[in-house]
Amino acid sequence: MIDVQRLRILREVAEHGSFSGAAAALLLTPSAVSQQIAALERSLGTPVVERTTRGTTLTDPGRVLVESADVVLAELVHAQERISRLAQGRAERLAVATFISGGQLLLPPALTGFAAAHPRAELTVLESETEESLALVREGRAELALVYHFDGPPPVRPGDRSGLAWTPLLDDPMRIVVPAAHPLAGRGEIDLAELSGQRWVQGCVSVGELLDGYAAIAGFEVNVSCRTTDYGFAVSLIAAGVGIGLIPSVALAGPPPGVSVLTLRAPAPTRYIGLVTRRGKQSPLVEELTRNLLSAPATLGLP
Repeated sequence: MIDVQRLRILREVAEHGSFSGAAAALLLTPSAVSQQIAALERSLGTPVVERTTRGTTLTDPGRVLVESADVVLAELVHAQERISRLAQGRAERLAVATFISGGQLLLPPALTGFAAAHPRAELTVLESETEESLALVREGRAELALVYHFDGPPPVRPGDRSGLAWTPLLDDPMRIVVPAAHPLAGRGEIDLAELSGQRWVQGCVSVGELLDGYAAIAGFEVNVSCRTTDYGFAVSLIAAGVGIGLIPSVALAGPPPGVSVLTLRAPAPTRYIGLVTRRGKQSPLVEELTRNLLSAPATLGLP
């Protein structure tokens, strides 16, 4: 049986790159850290770190252990927190992590009536982007996350060592948004190559990277007039004539007057929205909110 405390120590060694760094973080001596790692290696029958004059690096078995440690320690933290609440008679917690544009449209219908039905539940909504949201769920600081990815596989896959589960929710095609007075306004469909030479309002870093890749395929470089992390602000700037933008459909549920929304012909990017939870049995609150979120697109008339 692998000792949990030794797992914690190995994770700190991996994070800090040395026994001394891990010792300082854990308020131990470097000798104590070294002894615990040596004991872990004896129990496993294989080295988990390579010791050099410049510090330590993980072996392949060490990397497997650290990946597993994140999952195991997060589950223990979550279990301890739930046991503490039960012992103290406190309400069950439900923390939901979400990115802004998805949460703005999809969370309200999923949460309508939820608080009234569970008046003792401690509901918390955490605003965060995908990478941070995955960490929040993995570490037990959130029970459920609304996240997204673009081309390629989802950020969580069956059989990986994340300890997380991915449930697809909604395909969210990216649209071209132009000022109402733009020569291309009202075209309906458009090829990306027709937008060469345009100035762009960039909605977030990941969309900027996505646009750069598709623009390269279409044969042009993107000329950016503004970078912002807020799609609502981006659309307002587009309406004012600052540029055009690549905006997710979900963020255009209520576009302001003064813009025209165009569909890109293939190849066209899509944002894929999904739910992430820890693997295994979920609490009744998480199961209920998951069902509500899965029905939200139909409630809103989304495909």
